[in-house]
Amino acid sequence: MVGTERKEVSKVTKRPNPIDVHVGSRVRLRRLLLGMSQEKLGEQLKLTFQQVQKYEKGVNRIGASRLHQISTILEVPVSYFFDDMDAGAEVESEGFGESPSPSYVLDLINSSDGLQLVKAFLRIEDTAVRRRIVDLVKAISDSDAEPE
Repeated sequence: MVGTERKEVSKVTKRPNPIDVHVGSRVRLRRLLLGMSQEKLGEQLKLTFQQVQKYEKGVNRIGASRLHQISTILEVPVSYFFDDMDAGAEVESEGFGESPSPSYVLDLINSSDGLQLVKAFLRIEDTAVRRRIVDLVKAISDSDAEPE
């Protein structure tokens, strides 16, 4: 009976590893940028869309060979999934429940306007034009913050 109680407690208190959450969020980001559904990615991986969901939420850890397969399907190097990760993130910290990646990035791509904006921005090949767009957006957001 004690073993059963211990199992139930560990299920309740176990949180996804922040690195797994970060890698999963990068899988989701890239999949959305490509306009690919979880079902389509799952088909190519020979998995259910529910398994893809678990990977994306960091609930299930993605093994090295599976991550390599995902990187090939999503047309990015494996290192892409670790980009923007906080180098100081603790691997097994009990109190660390959030992804080290800024949540505003996921908030942006999870909105339809944000996803469209990101897709359009990535189609701009001229880096000078991209820089001017960033400057324009900064100027607009700064002008909204100023008191009248």
